[in-house]
Amino acid sequence: DKEIIHRQMSNNSIYYKEVEIKIEDIKFPSVGIGYYEGKRVKIKNASLGQLVKVRISKNRSDVAEGKIVEVIERADMEVESFCKHFGACGGCLRQTIPYEEQLRIKMSAVKKLLDEGNISDYIFEDIVRSPEIYEYRNKMEYSFGDEEKGGILNLGMHKKGRYHDVVTTDNCKIVDEDFNAILKETLMFFREKDIPKYNKNSFEGFLRQLVIRKSNNTGETLIGLSANYKYGIDPEILKDYVAVLKDLELSSEIVGILLIKNDGIADIVQGEIEILYGRDYYMEELMNLKFKVSFYSFFQTNPRGAEVLYKKALEYTGSSNDKIVFDLFSGTGTIGQIASKDAKKVIGIEIVEDAVKSANENAKLNKIENCTFIAGDVFDVLDEVKEKPDVIIVDPPRAGIIEKTLGKVLHYGVDQITYISCNPKTLVENLIFMEKRGYKVEKVCCVDMFPHTPHVETIVLLQRKSM
Repeated sequence: DKEIIHRQMSNNSIYYKEVEIKIEDIKFPSVGIGYYEGKRVKIKNASLGQLVKVRISKNRSDVAEGKIVEVIERADMEVESFCKHFGACGGCLRQTIPYEEQLRIKMSAVKKLLDEGNISDYIFEDIVRSPEIYEYRNKMEYSFGDEEKGGILNLGMHKKGRYHDVVTTDNCKIVDEDFNAILKETLMFFREKDIPKYNKNSFEGFLRQLVIRKSNNTGETLIGLSANYKYGIDPEILKDYVAVLKDLELSSEIVGILLIKNDGIADIVQGEIEILYGRDYYMEELMNLKFKVSFYSFFQTNPRGAEVLYKKALEYTGSSNDKIVFDLFSGTGTIGQIASKDAKKVIGIEIVEDAVKSANENAKLNKIENCTFIAGDVFDVLDEVKEKPDVIIVDPPRAGIIEKTLGKVLHYGVDQITYISCNPKTLVENLIFMEKRGYKVEKVCCVDMFPHTPHVETIVLLQRKSM
């Protein structure tokens, strides 16, 4: 038995041992910190104040790591879950924590990361709460699968702690009822047709993911079925599926149903798009601007929260009157177009060509003539741009900005940079680099875009040090 052998090899160590640990601290995003026999233990997806039974999976000289086997005692602050899927579904891990306490935990976790990076002497503002804490998401990506091997077809989120298992989440509370209705109808349809899920090992089967994107502001919904098109499904089945969805009674209008021809090995939504019905985009509205959002384009998943986020970012940026603004990692050009109202010119750069196409179309749609969006890697495109910026706004993906690109950005020597981050860990790494290159962190503010989860957006204002 592997476990017995490891125990024997480890002698009196705690390797593979099940122990009880009190969670005394939280590290971003959701790593609980406790102690056993004086050793620091890191435990994923734990809540502050819980007493948990933990199986130690890694044991190093300075720290051990473990997985929760059982929550023995809930934290004093915890309340009852609002969702029937809690415990099985791997999402919304903090829904048993009162919202105000969720905000405090997020603020504290980000502050600790800044402290560990020796970022000091700055103003740390109070976190900005999400305008809505339920039914706030405008996009969901569901997986087809089963809860146990050979089980009935499910459609929903991955099971907590089990990447290959899927739990049907047809009563989710962070999306509105249109999402749940589309999920239920899709699952029922393919169960009745006996269409198999895609098997990651044999590469056989058809169904992979279901993506739903909806705007509450415009009332438009876009649906994408990601599937292994090599399976050879009867086209009539897809026609029937479209008909079923169109007959649904929803609060929104389905403007597009797409087949994503996904033959990739990775468990992600990718591939050529075939339009089964309607069009391949939906319209969104934000801060009195209209945005055409294509299927693959990034758009903030909490639109009303995004308004709060961008207003705060522009507050940090200050007046752009008669200035040239660089909007780097610009996505569909949302913040660039918002900033264009006062700017002399806005230049956005984004590597996703589909997003750039949408950004330029959106600028025309909103009759904005001082915005230009360019497709390509920021590092390469900056060499081609003749204009020099007065103001720079960066909103990179979770991986942050690689040093060679960040160095090129800093070389412009603008007086201030506004950094919007969805990952405080890579943010701090970038801030350390920026401080070494002549910039100082002036202000930091967290904006909660993801209630009931560990995730948070962070805005930082950096000022160039006087030489």
